[in-house]
This record gives sequence, C-alpha cells and structure tokens, in this order.
Amino acid sequence: MILAERLSLYIRLTRLNRPIGILLLLWPTLWGVWVAGEGRPAWHIIIIFTLGTVLMRSAGCAVNDYADRHIDKHVRRTRERPLASGKVSERETLWLAVGLAFAAFLLILPLNPLTWLLSFPAVFLAASYPFTKRFFVIPQAYLGIAFGFGIPMAFAAQLGDVPPVAWLLLLANVFWAIAYDTEYAMVDRDDDIHLGIHSSALFFGKYDVVAVMGCYAITLALLAVAGQMVGLGRVYYTGLSVGAGIVLYHYALIKNRNRDECFKAFLHNNWFGAAVFAGIALDYWMNSR
Repeated sequence: MILAERLSLYIRLTRLNRPIGILLLLWPTLWGVWVAGEGRPAWHIIIIFTLGTVLMRSAGCAVNDYADRHIDKHVRRTRERPLASGKVSERETLWLAVGLAFAAFLLILPLNPLTWLLSFPAVFLAASYPFTKRFFVIPQAYLGIAFGFGIPMAFAAQLGDVPPVAWLLLLANVFWAIAYDTEYAMVDRDDDIHLGIHSSALFFGKYDVVAVMGCYAITLALLAVAGQMVGLGRVYYTGLSVGAGIVLYHYALIKNRNRDECFKAFLHNNWFGAAVFAGIALDYWMNSR
C-alpha cells in the first residue's frame, strides 16, 4: 500500500476527518486556559494545549477502535472503520496511539512539574474510557472527566496550582458531556441493546430527553457559579444566555427521538462550547480595555 493510502487510513482511524470530537475537547480546555490566564494566556500555552488536544483526541480514537474492534464490525455505522475492516492491524493501532500520546507529552515538557504530574491521569482517562462501556451504566460521565481534564492542567500550567474553580469547570464539563453524548447515544440505541453495551440513553430510558435537558441546565448553572467565583460580568452571562438558547434548539431536535435529528443536535454542541468560550474571552477583553 502506498504512503498516501496508509496516511488516509490513519486519518480515518484518528477521526481527523471528523473534527467534532476535537472541538468538544478543545472548547472546555480553552475555557480553562482563558480563565486561568485571566483573559491573557501566553501564546505558547494556547499552542501547547491546542495541539495537545488534537493529539490526545486522535490517540483516544485509536484506543477506542482497538477496544471496540470486535464490536464495530457488527455495527453498520462502524464496520468500515480501518481496524474493524482489517485495513489497519491491531499492532499498528496501538503503536499509533502510543506515538500520539508521547508526542502530546513532549509538548508539555517546557511546563511545570504539576502539569507533568496531571498528564498521567489524563492519559489514563483517555485510554480507559473506551472500556467503560462494558461495565459503567453511564460511561458518558467518565467521558466528561476525560474530555475536561485539560481544564485543571491549564490552571496548573499557568498558576502552578489547581484552584476550586478549575474543578467546578471540570464538573460542568461532565454534565455537558452527559448531555451531548446522550444525544449521540440515542442514535445508536438499538445497536447498543443488541451488543449489550451500556450507554446513558439506555440508562435514562424513556426519560432520556428530560435527562439531557437537566444535564444542560446543571451545566449552565455550574458555569454561572464559576463565573461568579472569578468575577466575570454581563458579557460572559450573555454567552451563557446564548448557550441556553442553543439548548432550547436541541430540545426541538431531540424531543421526537428521530435518529438524524439527535445526531444533528450532537454535532451542534460545537456552538454551545463556542458560545461559552466567546463569553469568557470577550468579557475579559472588554474589562481590560
């Protein structure tokens, strides 16, 4: 196989052709970067955490496909993935994941020891999440911790400490992840039942829509408290109001549990994360003028 074809397979394996996962991981990381930097984070911090997000999400996708290699081949949506279809070997997949994680670790070497220390649970969370679907009834909560661990790392990198607001932002991200990944799980509900995989959509059952809306409400409430803790003002809360409007739009999409509409709502979460980030960044910018 020529190099271009092999690279194409690796891009599909790491989902670089589907950037929604990168964005859902990047937005909360940038929340942490901007709050910890009081709206003026150094450029090298922004670059390190942005590239680290891409690398770790890519590594996580490779591990996910390895964990699900015997399942994906039985699901119509996933059976053509490079590993499930046999176009990429298990050994290749693992080595790619290790290489990407190592590259992410090299990025943080210029930072302080606390950031290095926090990178170990971050890698553990990313590597272990795909396996939680076998035994944890709401694996989306674990995903929220994994996807939000860049927040305490961002505070550690800039402050040498992880204050309470960092953990509050992480908790907000957990509830956001439960909300958006339940929307995603509503798409795969029938396959998950058939394969015996746990998901929040199955756990919540007929109350899935109520649960999604409740998790969004908790997310917004926690973000509002976090804003109070660090002194953010009306521009930030305008961003949260925009986020609340996006949540209402998601309700309109998922209330009938149509698979295509649920998937559309999942993808649309990029705009929720962006609205929160815009509120943070603009509020700091306005107050610094």
